[in-house]
Amino acid sequence: MSTPSAAAYARLKARFARIAALGEAAAMLHWDASAMMPPGGAAARGEQLATLAGLSHELLTAPEVAEDLAAAGAEGEWDRANLALMRRAHARATALPTALVEAAARANSACEKVWREAKARSDFAMVRPHLEEVVRLQRETAQALSAALGLDPYDALMDGYQRGVTAAEVEPIFDAYEAFLRDALPRAEAIQAARPAPVAPHGPFPAAVQRTLCRRMSERMGLDYAHARLDESLHPFCGGIPSDVRITTFYAEDNFAKSLLGVLHETGHALYERGLPEAWARQPVGEAAGMAAHESQSLIIEMQACRSDAFLAFLGPELHKAFGGDPAPYAPDNLARLWRRVERGFIRVDADELTYPAHVILRFRLERALITGALAVADLPGAWNEGFARLLGLTPPDDARGCLQDIHWYDGAFGYFPSYTLGAMAAAQLMRAARRDLPELDASLARGEVLPLTGWLREKVHAEGARLGFQDLLRAATGKPLDPEDFLAHLRARYLTER
Repeated sequence: MSTPSAAAYARLKARFARIAALGEAAAMLHWDASAMMPPGGAAARGEQLATLAGLSHELLTAPEVAEDLAAAGAEGEWDRANLALMRRAHARATALPTALVEAAARANSACEKVWREAKARSDFAMVRPHLEEVVRLQRETAQALSAALGLDPYDALMDGYQRGVTAAEVEPIFDAYEAFLRDALPRAEAIQAARPAPVAPHGPFPAAVQRTLCRRMSERMGLDYAHARLDESLHPFCGGIPSDVRITTFYAEDNFAKSLLGVLHETGHALYERGLPEAWARQPVGEAAGMAAHESQSLIIEMQACRSDAFLAFLGPELHKAFGGDPAPYAPDNLARLWRRVERGFIRVDADELTYPAHVILRFRLERALITGALAVADLPGAWNEGFARLLGLTPPDDARGCLQDIHWYDGAFGYFPSYTLGAMAAAQLMRAARRDLPELDASLARGEVLPLTGWLREKVHAEGARLGFQDLLRAATGKPLDPEDFLAHLRARYLTER
């Protein structure tokens, strides 16, 4: 006979499974909007997503949920963690009126559609009133969450992407990186200038050949296409659900690297989703541990493994076999100089791993100021240009290469950006631990065998779901919480060593 506490927990599990199914439907609609939907479907899609968000919110905030959470008990570590995550989700949801949730969803969808045209025209004024409405609603959301959770308003937004990490923890890490970059960047540029310039492979590179190569390489990482798709979109992303994961890329016939490296990155995300514990599917504890954890999985595949000297020794001949022509550009040392080239640039998604954190630091500071009210939306372009010049010594020539380049704010994602660099730091830390646990790892990578690494990640990271927070996940996998020094050591070895 079940106890009242066990019965309450069982009801909660059933309810959260329904909420998760609605989230899965929304995820597929988001994927379709980016990969398949004609432009004329945008208005209807915004309403569909707002309706699903509203239904999920109503299911989560119904009075009986609070009663069951008060009564529920759980036995076992995983069930206790699941119940704690249910309580966290409920606390966040009940802080927000359904009308605010739906209004934010509609505003985000409307702003994102206008942003696409504004970016193409480099016209911030076009999207400014829409972004002002998004920011207004995000401030309102942050204040409501702050009061309910006892967090700083911006921290309350960050907590929605990576729980347990605050701006007060991130700020000194980012300040220290800015100081490191001040000396490291000119040194890396000088070392690079003393080496032979890389030679780009000569195209064209047919999209059909790229598509076959990308799929084959993602399969080599361990992605199972019985549960995955590879499609095209304006910007590469990973979406879908764990049993039906969707990755996208785009094909430029003059540069295959954009599609291939994008697919390798998104495959890291996809493998994380595929490796989540099936026994806890559609339960909070069966989800990923957060967006910084997610970024660590994409970056350990793309940056740590696939751009390593070892893997490039395997990949170079494979690329030449696929595309033919002069073999010299596909030599591993040339690919290393080409794909690990340090270059100050305006576009975050094109940045090398040494300068990439500067792009994130800028966004972290600006979005925090937008949420606190210290920065008005109207002043964003100027603040962006000033901050970019301070960090990288460049001034964007237009807003398309400045504050209009990313979708995140125009889609209502505030508090997300720190996850990118926290993930890069965690990836370096995890790779160091993997090399410690797998002494033959680099020899395997040189043969194109990535499964030892992805198997290690499945055991240490993927299979843990959301049972552990970001810091505890790293402690369990590597023996210590986040240690930025592992990332700096990686950068020093790769970019600051004369060899």
